[in-house]
Amino acid sequence: MPIDTSAFDDITRRILAAAIEVHRTLGPGLLESTYMPCFEDEMIIQKLDFVRGCAVPIIYKGKSLGQTYFVDLFVEKKVVVEVKCVSALLPVHHSQTLTYMRLLNAPAGLLINFNVPKLMDGVKRLINPRVLVGSVQ
Repeated sequence: MPIDTSAFDDITRRILAAAIEVHRTLGPGLLESTYMPCFEDEMIIQKLDFVRGCAVPIIYKGKSLGQTYFVDLFVEKKVVVEVKCVSALLPVHHSQTLTYMRLLNAPAGLLINFNVPKLMDGVKRLINPRVLVGSVQ
Protein backbone atom coordinates (compact mmCIF):
# COMPACT_ATOMS: atom_id res chain seq x y z
CA MET A 1 0.00 0.00 0.00
CA PRO A 2 1.51 3.39 -0.95
CA ILE A 3 2.36 6.09 1.56
CA ASP A 4 0.10 9.13 1.69
CA THR A 5 2.65 11.86 0.95
CA SER A 6 0.30 14.72 1.86
CA ALA A 7 1.65 14.62 5.44
CA PHE A 8 5.06 15.83 4.29
CA ASP A 9 4.64 17.37 0.81
CA ASP A 10 4.38 20.90 2.23
CA ILE A 11 7.45 20.30 4.41
CA THR A 12 9.59 19.09 1.50
CA ARG A 13 8.37 22.00 -0.65
CA ARG A 14 9.47 24.50 2.03
CA ILE A 15 12.82 22.74 2.54
CA LEU A 16 13.47 22.92 -1.19
CA ALA A 17 12.46 26.59 -1.30
CA ALA A 18 15.06 27.26 1.41
CA ALA A 19 17.74 25.30 -0.45
CA ILE A 20 16.95 27.04 -3.75
CA GLU A 21 17.29 30.46 -2.11
CA VAL A 22 20.71 29.54 -0.69
CA HIS A 23 21.87 28.11 -4.01
CA ARG A 24 20.53 31.12 -5.94
CA THR A 25 22.45 33.46 -3.61
CA LEU A 26 25.75 31.57 -3.19
CA GLY A 27 25.91 29.43 -6.32
CA PRO A 28 27.66 26.04 -6.61
CA GLY A 29 31.23 25.12 -5.74
CA LEU A 30 31.49 25.89 -2.02
CA LEU A 31 31.88 23.54 0.93
CA GLU A 32 28.98 21.98 2.82
CA SER A 33 30.07 23.93 5.90
CA THR A 34 29.39 27.17 4.01
CA TYR A 35 25.92 26.19 2.83
CA MET A 36 24.62 24.70 6.10
CA PRO A 37 24.28 27.86 8.25
CA CYS A 38 22.65 29.71 5.35
CA PHE A 39 20.31 26.76 4.73
CA GLU A 40 19.37 26.71 8.41
CA ASP A 41 18.61 30.46 8.33
CA GLU A 42 16.36 29.96 5.32
CA MET A 43 14.57 27.05 6.99
CA ILE A 44 13.89 29.28 10.00
CA ILE A 45 12.39 31.83 7.60
CA GLN A 46 10.24 28.99 6.22
CA LYS A 47 9.11 28.32 9.83
CA LEU A 48 10.42 24.77 9.83
CA ASP A 49 11.36 22.97 13.03
CA PHE A 50 14.58 21.00 12.59
CA VAL A 51 17.45 19.34 14.41
CA ARG A 52 20.93 19.71 12.98
CA GLY A 53 23.23 16.75 13.52
CA CYS A 54 20.39 14.55 14.78
CA ALA A 55 21.96 11.56 16.54
CA VAL A 56 21.07 8.13 15.20
CA PRO A 57 22.29 5.37 17.54
CA ILE A 58 22.91 2.02 15.88
CA ILE A 59 20.90 -0.80 17.45
CA TYR A 60 21.39 -4.39 16.36
CA LYS A 61 18.71 -6.87 17.48
CA GLY A 62 17.88 -4.73 20.49
CA LYS A 63 21.52 -4.17 21.50
CA SER A 64 23.23 -0.82 21.18
CA LEU A 65 26.52 -1.05 19.29
CA GLY A 66 27.78 2.10 20.99
CA GLN A 67 28.03 3.83 17.62
CA THR A 68 26.12 6.90 16.62
CA TYR A 69 25.68 8.46 13.20
CA PHE A 70 24.48 11.99 12.64
CA VAL A 71 21.87 13.07 10.11
CA ASP A 72 22.56 16.52 8.62
CA LEU A 73 19.01 17.71 9.32
CA PHE A 74 15.86 16.09 10.64
CA VAL A 75 12.95 18.37 9.77
CA GLU A 76 9.57 18.37 11.52
CA LYS A 77 10.37 14.83 12.78
CA LYS A 78 9.38 13.60 9.31
CA VAL A 79 12.03 14.44 6.71
CA VAL A 80 15.69 13.44 6.72
CA VAL A 81 17.83 15.93 4.80
CA GLU A 82 21.34 15.02 3.73
CA VAL A 83 23.39 17.84 2.22
CA LYS A 84 26.24 17.11 -0.16
CA CYS A 85 28.68 19.21 -2.20
CA VAL A 86 30.04 16.63 -4.61
CA SER A 87 30.61 16.36 -8.34
CA ALA A 88 27.89 13.69 -8.54
CA LEU A 89 25.59 11.92 -6.11
CA LEU A 90 26.61 8.29 -5.73
CA PRO A 91 24.53 5.23 -4.88
CA VAL A 92 26.13 5.24 -1.40
CA HIS A 93 24.62 8.70 -0.71
CA HIS A 94 21.20 7.35 -1.67
CA SER A 95 21.68 4.26 0.53
CA GLN A 96 22.92 6.35 3.47
CA THR A 97 19.86 8.59 3.33
CA LEU A 98 17.47 5.63 3.07
CA THR A 99 19.16 3.97 6.06
CA TYR A 100 18.85 7.14 8.16
CA MET A 101 15.18 7.34 7.17
CA ARG A 102 14.63 3.75 8.25
CA LEU A 103 16.46 4.19 11.58
CA LEU A 104 14.48 7.36 12.38
CA ASN A 105 11.20 5.94 11.01
CA ALA A 106 11.03 9.00 8.77
CA PRO A 107 8.60 8.74 5.87
CA ALA A 108 10.58 11.04 3.56
CA GLY A 109 14.09 12.15 2.76
CA LEU A 110 15.81 14.73 0.61
CA LEU A 111 19.31 14.26 -0.70
CA ILE A 112 20.50 17.69 -1.82
CA ASN A 113 23.71 18.31 -3.76
CA PHE A 114 24.59 22.02 -3.81
CA ASN A 115 27.44 21.49 -6.30
CA VAL A 116 25.28 21.69 -9.44
CA PRO A 117 24.45 24.58 -11.79
CA LYS A 118 20.67 24.18 -11.19
CA LEU A 119 19.82 23.01 -7.68
CA MET A 120 16.84 20.86 -8.63
CA ASP A 121 19.19 18.77 -10.79
CA GLY A 122 20.97 17.83 -7.56
CA VAL A 123 17.87 16.88 -5.55
CA LYS A 124 16.64 13.35 -4.91
CA ARG A 125 13.37 12.91 -3.04
CA LEU A 126 13.13 9.58 -1.26
CA ILE A 127 10.20 7.75 0.32
CA ASN A 128 10.56 5.20 3.11
CA PRO A 129 8.50 2.17 2.03
CA ARG A 130 8.65 0.78 5.60
CA VAL A 131 6.49 3.56 6.99
CA LEU A 132 2.88 2.45 6.73
CA VAL A 133 -0.01 4.53 5.47
CA GLY A 134 -1.54 6.50 8.32
CA SER A 135 1.50 6.14 10.61
CA VAL A 136 2.83 9.59 9.68
CA GLN A 137 1.72 12.17 12.22
